Amino acid sequence: MNEALLRSLTPSVLGILVRRGADFAAAEDAVQDALVEAVRVWPAEPPRDPKGWLVTVAWRRFLDATRADTARRRREDLVDEEPAPGPAPAADDTLQLYFLCAHPSLTPSSAVALTLRAVGGLTTRQIAQAYLVPEATMAQRISRAKRTVSGVGASPARAKPRVWGRFDQPGDVATVLRVLYLVFNEGYSGDVDLAAEAIRLTRQLAAAIDHPEVAGLLALMLLHHARRASRTGPDGSLVPLAEQDRGRWDTASIAEGVEILQTALARDRLGPFQAEAAIAALHADARTAEETDWVQIVEWYDELVRLTDSPVVRLNRAVAVGEADGPRAGLAALAELDDSLPRHTAVSAYFHEREGDLATAARLYADAAQAAPNLAERDYLTRQAARLNAGLRG
Repeated sequence: MNEALLRSLTPSVLGILVRRGADFAAAEDAVQDALVEAVRVWPAEPPRDPKGWLVTVAWRRFLDATRADTARRRREDLVDEEPAPGPAPAADDTLQLYFLCAHPSLTPSSAVALTLRAVGGLTTRQIAQAYLVPEATMAQRISRAKRTVSGVGASPARAKPRVWGRFDQPGDVATVLRVLYLVFNEGYSGDVDLAAEAIRLTRQLAAAIDHPEVAGLLALMLLHHARRASRTGPDGSLVPLAEQDRGRWDTASIAEGVEILQTALARDRLGPFQAEAAIAALHADARTAEETDWVQIVEWYDELVRLTDSPVVRLNRAVAVGEADGPRAGLAALAELDDSLPRHTAVSAYFHEREGDLATAARLYADAAQAAPNLAERDYLTRQAARLNAGLRG
């Protein structure tokens, strides 16, 4: 059984059912039933048209459920005539599903889970494992999300165009991209590589919609993913960017990311993901940490601050300023920011160490370790504090 084929066909099959008039929740249930049937039947009887087979079986499952439902009379116009089995329509409804799953009425966590289920074709068990929650909890989250968006995806022939049809509105695209980036940043957990899954879905989106920020996000993901093998040591410890073995970076992914980014930037419609990708490309371009073009990185952070005015972006800009103009300049830029920002204390420790104030740096590293968001970062900061304290005692 080709699991990759089933996952790739899931969104288009679901989209066809929604376009025919099925509400999202019922359509998604019917598609899942069809996938289970495919797993049972295909090894012995592989279909000539896999997508058409899935559409036919899913539609029949939907009709069976609809006819058995007490709301049958409200849907009689949908079930009076069953489409004859045959080749699946050529239209790709995947893009509609991206926007539906990123509906503004959903919480970010629900939007991510629904995207992985409906567009990514992952099972509830796989998604639950990836997010380290019980399968029943994830099933409830997905069920609530499906109920929320049911009715939004009404048939275009029966309703006014919905949000997914207005691709010229940056806010709509931005919501989808934020969901995909949330998936990417979950990385790897359980038996699902969410970073790779996010790249696959973003490629799919880039093929369906011509938008420079979609390309910018894809480039950013590729450039970050290229460094993945070097981010941790053999014992799982965190390896900072400056200390990473650049020989382990994936040069093919870097080259692809840079090419995609250059094409997007040439359109002169700069957005946050393009700016972030440009920063990542400058890091990837440096053969050593010492050769990093920090001055240009500061300029790109200036653009990113202009686009987002994000406190986290301003913190990252302060780091770049300190690398470009020295630790004193970095501390000055840091002093303008809220010291409760994540990583603020760790950055301050780093610049104090570079300034030669080792006692203050050691204290700040220890404080930062206490507030670290994960074990790997906490261990790294604790080691930094211990290293400086050992030097002060010696």
